[in-house]
Amino acid sequence: MAILDLNREQFDALTGADQPVLVEFWAPWCTYCRRLGPAYERLAQQRGEELAVARLNIDEQPQIAEREQIEVVPTLVLYQEGRALGSLVAPESKAMIDTFLQETLPE
Repeated sequence: MAILDLNREQFDALTGADQPVLVEFWAPWCTYCRRLGPAYERLAQQRGEELAVARLNIDEQPQIAEREQIEVVPTLVLYQEGRALGSLVAPESKAMIDTFLQETLPE
């Protein structure tokens, strides 16, 4: 499954759904965000059946970044049923993201 690029309406709909969604808050000027891209794409391909994998450009949607209190990019936030289950700031590897999901996703 491909990574979903979210606008405001999609963000609100997807994060309020029953299915968990992992959202990467990123910016095009963020070098680290671009480096994380291939690992995030692999994650979407491998785990796309159990959770939605999406990203939100904070330059295009600054009001959502402010509302969600995003101060550093990249920040990954796991949402389900309208609430944040946890967040991970500047993960260093796909393994870190996998560990975060394993520890945070409800059984």
